[in-house]
Amino acid sequence: MTGDLPHQSRSPEDAGRPAGERRRVIRRRALTLLTIVLLIGIPAGYLVISANQSRDSGRDKEEKYSATGLTTGWPSKLQRRLYQVPVPHPAAKVAYYETNNWKTSRLYVQFETNGAGLDAFLAGVGVHRGDLGRDGITISARDQRITGWDFTGPGPWQGLVHEQENPAPTHDIVVNTADPDRPMVYVVSRTVP
Repeated sequence: MTGDLPHQSRSPEDAGRPAGERRRVIRRRALTLLTIVLLIGIPAGYLVISANQSRDSGRDKEEKYSATGLTTGWPSKLQRRLYQVPVPHPAAKVAYYETNNWKTSRLYVQFETNGAGLDAFLAGVGVHRGDLGRDGITISARDQRITGWDFTGPGPWQGLVHEQENPAPTHDIVVNTADPDRPMVYVVSRTVP
């Protein structure tokens, strides 16, 4: 007896081979099988992981863009450049929200700054503090609902509409100077694609 199991069947090629050669053939077949599993399994596993990450990323973006109201933090440099909203330094209580549709794109931004920051912001937009009108709530009721802004608190409230030719955006600006050392600025920048 050669040590094989009594009921084990052998292929016709194995019948005439010595035991050492049979082991080499078995090892070669096992190595071939392992190679095939690795060549197929690793890329397949990578594809599954990649698909899951892509799906999760899509969910994150969907949640971000389906949210309503302001997001705490600074708009990206690209958003600030496209909508021409130069948020000054220093600035606190910064928040923003962007909406896009086939007709109009809007960037809503709020921030608190100091007197020099307000002047720098207005100059960056292309206007001056003297252009602000008294009791000027220039941001529409619709835009106030979208952002949750409420302009009924203590003022004075000053505002202006800075219209520019396409493709430059139009700015609706409201400034609350209840604390003249820390004016609160609200901006709606609109572009037409």
